[in-house]
Amino acid sequence: MKENTIPLTRNATSGSISDAPPGRPPDGLADRIARRALARRADQYADEVRALLDAARAVMRRCGTSARPRVADIVAAAGLSNEAFYRHFRSKDALVAAIMEDGTERLCGYIAHQMAKEPTPEGQVRRWVEGVLSQARDADTAATTLAVMWNAQSVGEGFLAGPPSATGLLADLLRAPYARLGSAAPDLDASLAAHATVGRLADHLWRRTPPTDDDFDHLTRFCLRTVTPQGGRE
Repeated sequence: MKENTIPLTRNATSGSISDAPPGRPPDGLADRIARRALARRADQYADEVRALLDAARAVMRRCGTSARPRVADIVAAAGLSNEAFYRHFRSKDALVAAIMEDGTERLCGYIAHQMAKEPTPEGQVRRWVEGVLSQARDADTAATTLAVMWNAQSVGEGFLAGPPSATGLLADLLRAPYARLGSAAPDLDASLAAHATVGRLADHLWRRTPPTDDDFDHLTRFCLRTVTPQGGRE
């Protein structure tokens, strides 16, 4: 009497048991194992990227505007290797651009949350101004922001739009309140206001002067006057 056996593989067309290579699991199981391995690797890689971003930001803060950090300094601070660095970034410029993008996304998330608390477009513009200029109020935050912006000025190769900038994403947040205020060109008005406000932020950062309440009030009034009403006339 033959022992009962459980076939592990069958011929796709005939349904008969096939001679599969020994030790090869069925496709479904292979896919599940591969997905688990990829998930573990994705988590590991995400941790590496976050470590590199945080380390680079800290090294830039330490170097200030007197020297640009080396890749060796960054990987040492992150506790990683050059291989790990170049697994995620093709160059130091690419890392700087990622830091700018990461910081801008965080800032925009914070500002959007604050703007959502205001029922009026005027109040939302005020919150937006406060959020942008707040980067210059705390001394440590200001020093880090200045160092990152200074390093970003040298980033150009491989970036068709020029050095990475925060103004585009920040301007996006102003489009809705500007439209509610009756702007005939909310995209353009928001872009102009963002460029002016980020420029003013840079002035505060370079001069090491935190903005005052009067600065917030004045810039808020300016951003509200930036709105071009329907018909294109003030």
